[in-house]
Amino acid sequence: MTALKNKIDFALIFSVRNANPNGDPLDGNRPRTTLDGKGEVSDVCLKRKIRNRLMDEGEDIFVQSDDRRNDRYRSLKDRADSVPELLELRKKKKNEEFAIAACKKWYDVRAFGQVFAIKSDKKSKGDDEDAGSDALSIGVRGPVSIQSAYSVEPVSITDMQIVKSVNLETQSDPNRKARDTMGSKHRVDYGVYVTFGAINVQCAQKTGFSDADAQKLKRALLTLFRNDATSARPGGSMEVLKLVWWEHNSPNGQYSSARVHRLVEVSNDGSVVVKSLEGLSCEVLDGE
Repeated sequence: MTALKNKIDFALIFSVRNANPNGDPLDGNRPRTTLDGKGEVSDVCLKRKIRNRLMDEGEDIFVQSDDRRNDRYRSLKDRADSVPELLELRKKKKNEEFAIAACKKWYDVRAFGQVFAIKSDKKSKGDDEDAGSDALSIGVRGPVSIQSAYSVEPVSITDMQIVKSVNLETQSDPNRKARDTMGSKHRVDYGVYVTFGAINVQCAQKTGFSDADAQKLKRALLTLFRNDATSARPGGSMEVLKLVWWEHNSPNGQYSSARVHRLVEVSNDGSVVVKSLEGLSCEVLDGE
């Protein structure tokens, strides 16, 4: 694969209509908002969606959600140990070689990085004098960074009470509804959200993140909400409007990411204006 040579910045603009793009578990799963009322989608949520799209495209992903996993492993340790080469490197405490092999195996490790903190299989030091020798603690710094997404304008949130059609448990009076039949749903009526990201060449060279990997990321961003529908996010309720993809002419980039990201102006009706900078390649792509 061709190694990534030039720094990349990107901006993703998407719309939300009558959906909960990212619920806050500490607030009854209501859509996340900032103190000034703007909608928010966390970077962790966006990375989860990117991982899911890449899995759909056949990429090997290390951090899988339990409801979307494509193997039988329910822990990261088991998934890592399922690769004989990695298991052997862990036991020999060859951390650098382990990191290189993990980056080669899994797309999300070489893209987003990963902290491997795997305990020894030994129960205690009394079991064996070498107990703990196969424990692993190593961090991989990934080249791809992405920010949380924020809406252009404050969003309006609608709260709706719902009633389940049946009781979860049998009641003395089957015609009487129990408390557990009551619930609530929350949705953002409408909002246009913007997130920014970048790809660092120096980190990419260490993890092996290639130009081909960057193109796969671009494709995943353009189709981010494909196969992502749930009752909280019905099909068609979230749409990628635009992806702005900048490529610098050098590994460090001739402009800072902050300056590049300020080139985008987004209106609440979804219209996007992108200013130009000399020597900076820019693609403005419609979502698919």
